[in-house]
Amino acid sequence: MEMSPKKQPLADRMRPRKLDEFVGQEHLVAKGKILRSAIERKALPSIIFWGPPGSGKTTLVRIIAATTGTKFVPLSATSSGVKDIREAIDEARSIFSAGSAPLLFIDEVHRFNKSQQDALLPYVEDGTVILIGA
Repeated sequence: MEMSPKKQPLADRMRPRKLDEFVGQEHLVAKGKILRSAIERKALPSIIFWGPPGSGKTTLVRIIAATTGTKFVPLSATSSGVKDIREAIDEARSIFSAGSAPLLFIDEVHRFNKSQQDALLPYVEDGTVILIGA
């Protein structure tokens, strides 16, 4: 259930929704640059975004998913265990079997422990998911 626009925080209402509205990272997302070209071709690799809080990492991932028409599956490494990863992978596998790899976004991915990484790795390696970590 989506919140009515009037009740959304201002930051959410003002959040860019298209690549042309996104400010910053021109060396990656400007016309003709590497990430924008991959987005336009719908040929995304698994990647890691890094930067300070509020720099637009999550916003950019949401724009990528919307632009490519890719199913967006978010997780937070600070609150997700192996069970959550397996549930996300189950969802991803059903999406993948329908013909496309979903975009699995893991915020705070550096906080994953070895068992969390091991639960995820085969599906990143075989292309079941496109992993974007932040």
